[in-house]
Amino acid sequence: MAERLINDGLNKPDKDLDLRLRPSRFRDFVGQKKARERLELFVQAAKGRGDVMEHVLLSGPPGLGKTTLAYILGEEMGVNVKCTSGPVIDKAGDLAGLLTGLERGDILFIDEIHRMQRAVEEYLYSAMEDFVIDIMIDQGANARSVRLNLQPFTLVGATTRSGLLSAPLRSRFGLSIRLDYYEAAELELIAKRSSRILDVDVDDEGAREIAGRSRGTPRICNNLLRRVRDFAQVKADGKITRTVADSALTMLDIDEHGLDEMDKRVLETILHRFNGGPVGLSSLAVSVGEEADTIEEVYEPFLIQQGYLKRTPQGRMATELCYRRFGLKQEGPQGRLI
Repeated sequence: MAERLINDGLNKPDKDLDLRLRPSRFRDFVGQKKARERLELFVQAAKGRGDVMEHVLLSGPPGLGKTTLAYILGEEMGVNVKCTSGPVIDKAGDLAGLLTGLERGDILFIDEIHRMQRAVEEYLYSAMEDFVIDIMIDQGANARSVRLNLQPFTLVGATTRSGLLSAPLRSRFGLSIRLDYYEAAELELIAKRSSRILDVDVDDEGAREIAGRSRGTPRICNNLLRRVRDFAQVKADGKITRTVADSALTMLDIDEHGLDEMDKRVLETILHRFNGGPVGLSSLAVSVGEEADTIEEVYEPFLIQQGYLKRTPQGRMATELCYRRFGLKQEGPQGRLI
């Protein structure tokens, strides 16, 4: 059974609920067909040889299932999963402690692996290739290197910004998989599966309404389902229909296109304050009162993928679809509003 190490800061009922909603086998995992097929093939091949699976790099926007896939790999391979995060490993001794505690075939899952300190990252190179790690003990004239032999293991790295990974680290992953946003039909299946686990009464149209506003992201879909469940429990008869879902999500300021309050604030700021753009990321962040990294990593990918926003060498610009979405007309090279 895969070992799950979850941050202590989370509320325990929420942790238990998240684990219940998380599929544990490939057969229960909805979407990401190509990624799933590739991973299943490599798992079957490794098990057939009685070998350890190669290192895997999972990349893509947050909430698409990178952590879930890491745990599924552990379940399918019949090994333990140790979970940590790149920023948490701040010295080589921390990494050595994690690696030496692994048994043969175990999986070490490092979330946000691109945020590891470079000095610590370099210790991973020999660990991934030769399953050894050299640790320096003492300093000055008494300094000496101690080599620790490791059990063969699988490193599963997850990143939302694969471009920040160093070339030496990236080259050591045998399999690199990118996860993309989900289709509404796939999210509808996820909403229905989660509703059965949560014992929520939701009809097809209600699940479809939630899925359509989930920004192509399963994590958001499950979060919205729980919020709509609360609304239905208090304001309706406990059953989630399309009307109930629409009322609940409207109350949460999530429109029929899946745009939330911050999405609309970003787009309206570009349209009205900067006349459609281009505008630099720093200026945009100050205008909407949000960190630049948050806009770039959380909001921009969905807005660009949906065609509301585009990046140019001069800055961010609103698209024609964005103008139409807000009932505006675009004229002239600078997108003058009417």
